[in-house]
Amino acid sequence: MRTARFLGGLLTGLIALTLAVTLFVYWFGFATDMAAASGLGALGYAFLWLAFGANLLLWTVIGLVRLADDSVRAVVRPRAAGRSRAVRRRARERVLVGAGGAVRAEGEGEAAGAASGKDSDPAVPAERASPEDISLAVIIPAHNEEPVIGAAIASAMSLFPRWDVYVVSDSSRDSTAEIAAKTGVNVLELLTNRGKAGAIEAVIEEFALTDNYDGVLILDADTELDPGYVDGARRQLADPSVAAVAGFVVSEWKPRERTFVGRTISAYRDRLYFMLQYLMRFGQTWRYANTAFIVPGFASVYRTRALREIEVNPKGLVIEDFNMTFEVHHKRLGRVSMDPDTKAYSQDPFTFRDYYKQVSRWTLGFWQTVRRHGFWPSLFWACLALYILEVVLVSLVLLVTSVIGLFVLAGTLIGEPVLALPYIGGAFTAVTALLPLLAIAIGLFVPDYMLTCLMAAIRRRPSYLVYGLLFFPIRVVDAYLALRMIPKAWTTESDGRWASPDRVSNR
Repeated sequence: MRTARFLGGLLTGLIALTLAVTLFVYWFGFATDMAAASGLGALGYAFLWLAFGANLLLWTVIGLVRLADDSVRAVVRPRAAGRSRAVRRRARERVLVGAGGAVRAEGEGEAAGAASGKDSDPAVPAERASPEDISLAVIIPAHNEEPVIGAAIASAMSLFPRWDVYVVSDSSRDSTAEIAAKTGVNVLELLTNRGKAGAIEAVIEEFALTDNYDGVLILDADTELDPGYVDGARRQLADPSVAAVAGFVVSEWKPRERTFVGRTISAYRDRLYFMLQYLMRFGQTWRYANTAFIVPGFASVYRTRALREIEVNPKGLVIEDFNMTFEVHHKRLGRVSMDPDTKAYSQDPFTFRDYYKQVSRWTLGFWQTVRRHGFWPSLFWACLALYILEVVLVSLVLLVTSVIGLFVLAGTLIGEPVLALPYIGGAFTAVTALLPLLAIAIGLFVPDYMLTCLMAAIRRRPSYLVYGLLFFPIRVVDAYLALRMIPKAWTTESDGRWASPDRVSNR
């Protein structure tokens, strides 16, 4: 059975990869001919590659450079660590005689200073900590999460002692708090609805978490941690320059529990997360770049030294994770780290209504954070400006081209009844002369579907080739919300309160 499944997956991957290459060759030849025929020259080719995303291409290249750099460091670091241990061992064998005949081991003063909590000279780089010595607390903020809270707690307790897990029920009207209490973890129940950021702020203050732990993991109630998550997070926090560890989100794939719409959303998110994390955020979190603008709030860790300086719950924001990330960069608290070894599995919306509401909140939260922090001279903002420019430009082009495509499609299919209307016939002739229906279809749909074919090959899921036919309309919705929320971010004050989607039990 396993052999048949392996061969089936391999065959699926080969077919999907062949389809992706075939589509790319066809699209590239057609698109370059169109760009040359239009007379746009270099501008035409720029718009051509915009179909894949300038930021995606840029950060993919930087990600490959990071991969090479990390590979070299992986070879060099063990040797350096061995030399460092040898130096410390020799230091312990030497003693110094101080004033008054006091005898102490060399390095003892530094150790005492570290134990007392006093900061060392900031000009001297801090030594890499031992991952095993890094203490972590887990915060699970929840509001009416009865179907999933048990699985999230079980996931946390499989990796942490129960006394290190803290659940904060934000005025839940269901059994969220009772379920959490039965597991033996720490539970804080809020009587007034403060929203996720307010709940996080409350539980940190109530249990003095920034005084008692080296780091705090914020875990959404619909998320489950991979067994290797904690080791991966501690390895990254061992670098003293790291202020936050971004979790690596994976869409849970449980097709039997979802409708066709739910499976389509989950497959679309799987493709989106893969591209954003492997092809974009991996490069952005390179130690020499440090330009990631989001530490996702579903399962990420903040060093408590940095968390003390972060304003977790400012007024007027609908979500917290963009703001907390901007705080790290704006206040120069350290760098954001991300590696694929900190995986966590998140539950995507089951209905298009919930998807629309979720993306609306995320997009509004991004623009509100940009509004709140404003501009400051930095590499972070230079890269953010490039991203914003591309988002706005691509969203506009996508929406306008989609409207033109619908107009040409209506004129082509319906014919005379539409073309006989005043001005419509002339407009149809002018538009199709520049952008025939085939060019619009190939320009809009084929690049998007190529990425789906690649994802089907990587995941070895042939069903993606079917669901992928509906990904483009979802992209149009995303583009609409990206533009729709810009003016709203400057005219709407949010209170950050929860809008819980429909949940399905993970147990």
